[in-house]
Amino acid sequence: MGGVMVYEERNAWAGLILSPISIAVYVVLVLQQAAGGPLTDVDWFPLMLWVIGASIVATIIFSVVWGIIAGAHDPDGVGRSDIRDRDISRMGGRVEQAFLVIAGLGVIALCAVGADVFWIANTMYAGFAVSALVGGIARVVAYRRGLV
Repeated sequence: MGGVMVYEERNAWAGLILSPISIAVYVVLVLQQAAGGPLTDVDWFPLMLWVIGASIVATIIFSVVWGIIAGAHDPDGVGRSDIRDRDISRMGGRVEQAFLVIAGLGVIALCAVGADVFWIANTMYAGFAVSALVGGIARVVAYRRGLV
């Protein structure tokens, strides 16, 4: 593959760059709010919503700016996609889905043992975060090395 990165690959990279940052921000905010006390006392819901919302907005802005810069270098190829892009997207989605199933099973197990809502919600959040990271890694690897 040449040096030109297609739209879908740029989006995968944007997620890989920004997802770990948003996860780290959320963890730091939760730990700061806990201030050494029990994590279950943290008012996690607004923190989670703000971090998820900010992450979505940041990813969109990052992707748009990157697309504008890419478009300046290759105006004809910036938005093109083909069957390979769709195949890579499907494969990445399957990888993500597998991790969401694992997180869902963890949530069910936590519900079964009567875990605090904090742990249930944060297990699902971690599942979404891990699935996005692993799916993004799978997509980038597929773009760089090809689908097997």
